[in-house]
Amino acid sequence: MTQDKTAIRNAATVIVMRDRATAPRILMGQRGAKAAFMPNKFVFPGGAVDAEDAQVPLSRPLPALCETRLGEDSVAGLAHPLAVAAIRELWEETGLILGARGDWAEPPADWRSFAATGHVPDASGLQFVFRAITPPGRPRRFDARFFLVDAEALATDPDDFSAASDELSHLQWIALDALRDFDMPFITEVVLAEVAARAHEDGPPASVPFFRNDDEESLFLRLNGTALPD
Repeated sequence: MTQDKTAIRNAATVIVMRDRATAPRILMGQRGAKAAFMPNKFVFPGGAVDAEDAQVPLSRPLPALCETRLGEDSVAGLAHPLAVAAIRELWEETGLILGARGDWAEPPADWRSFAATGHVPDASGLQFVFRAITPPGRPRRFDARFFLVDAEALATDPDDFSAASDELSHLQWIALDALRDFDMPFITEVVLAEVAARAHEDGPPASVPFFRNDDEESLFLRLNGTALPD
């Protein structure tokens, strides 16, 4: 069956921050010039949820508050595969590992290289901080959940990108006050403003911004335990 490229796909994006208490920096990379989605733009690691992600075990789950917020205005049961997709995309695009030492019974094909490192994915350090749906008319559309994680949660050297794929180039840690010098999508700039405001907050947010786009209108909402407008 041919995949409908215009259908909205669930996706997970990872914002890795280091040196939060002193001079915060964010991990970003540049998409290729021939990419169908956001060519040449500097972005966070991330991508669509795969069917197999729902079956991948986690050594530790998401924080309970984040799982609750992910369930609001959303299909039930997505928190786990979203967290798994975030960890998988971080591994594939940067070679960095969010995981704990452990063994796999039979890893899915997309997870064999990760499993070979001797780690099982660990979602306990992920914080759900933003959600955005790609506007209509774009060649690809995603319902993206953005997760913030501290570099200290990584199981590997944050400067070692040797296992990264070639999907993102120029992987680098960028200071928050230098981000304006890079060509980024509008929504990335919006998310970064939210992240900058939370740079010195340890716990996950109680209220999560949600930029919802559909054929009728664009709405900026908040997921905070209350019903959203129809």
